[in-house]
This record gives sequence, C-alpha cells and structure tokens, in this order.
Amino acid sequence: MKLHRRSILAGIAMATLAVTPTLAGQADDGTKRLAIQISDNDPATFNKALNVATNFARGMSESGDFYEVEIVTFNAGLHMLRTDTSPVLERIASISESIPEVTFSACGNTIAGMTKKEGAEPPISEHAGVVTAGVVRLMELDDEGYFIIRP
Repeated sequence: MKLHRRSILAGIAMATLAVTPTLAGQADDGTKRLAIQISDNDPATFNKALNVATNFARGMSESGDFYEVEIVTFNAGLHMLRTDTSPVLERIASISESIPEVTFSACGNTIAGMTKKEGAEPPISEHAGVVTAGVVRLMELDDEGYFIIRP
C-alpha cells in the first residue's frame, strides 16, 4: 500500500512540474511585456496588431502597471513599416508619438532581401528601428520575459 501511495504522489509531483510554466529570463520588476509578431502582408493583421498594442497599453495605464510593447516585422510583414506600401503609417506615427512604450522593429535580413530583389533599399518608417533579424529579435524578447503573440 505504501509503495502504491508513493507512486501516486510521485506521479502528481511530476505532473505538477510538467505543467508549471517556466519563463526564461522573465524580469521580476513588475513590468508587463508584450511582443507582437507581424510576418504577413495583410492590412487586417496590421490593424489587429495596432489594436492589440493600443488596447494593452490603455489597460496597463488604467491599472497603473508599467509595460513595454514591441511590434516586430519581418518577411512580408515588413510592408507594415514600409513608407511606400503601408496602409497604417498614420496610425504608427500617432502611436509612436502618443505611446512611447510601444516600439516598432524592422528585420534587417528582410530589408536586405527586398533591397536585392527590388534594386533599392525599401523606405522604412522613421518610427521603426532596424534589428539584425526579426526571428532572432523575438527570441531575445522571449528571453527577456516578453509574451509573444501573433494576431
């Protein structure tokens, strides 16, 4: 009977450990961090991402919480930040000016690929920073405790 009970307790302990989330590198500073991945050239997705970012910012501000949001674009999603193809440039400018906790990142690898294909570097919004690689940036943000979503 004791052996059976120990097996059950050991199984419960292992199951608890298996479902307990571990967040690599999550800061314990009280700041809520959100990363939004944009990898498709879809205006509806661009707007959904901006809605998520602004709604999250509003909710955090209203509750008095500190927060950071980074929208990372790569692959066809880079069109969100291109000044010649983006349908949401005005919203990006407005958000950048009114909510400094929301930042935008453009993938350098994608920029290089588009430059090679198009013969000229694509024009990127002044409100975006360029990162070496979008996927690598998302991995870095994950290590820093960001929750990553893809709308």
